[in-house]
Amino acid sequence: MATEMLNCFGMKCPQPVLKMAIVSRKLAPGTVLEISADCPEFPVDIKKWCEKQGKVLIACNALGGGQFKAQVQF
Repeated sequence: MATEMLNCFGMKCPQPVLKMAIVSRKLAPGTVLEISADCPEFPVDIKKWCEKQGKVLIACNALGGGQFKAQVQF
């Protein structure tokens, strides 16, 4: 299972989720995308997106300092 990284630091919501959606079109099934973001709404937005798209939200963790890291399996 491959892992790809996506840095969304500095983006305002909903930009991190929109960027993830664009990048995800190129990912092979089973790929894990690890997204880093500092948007306060990111945890809620990514959870909703995964539920709507039928993707697996493996984890979404607060790193401190307003930063988050999420892992989504495609």
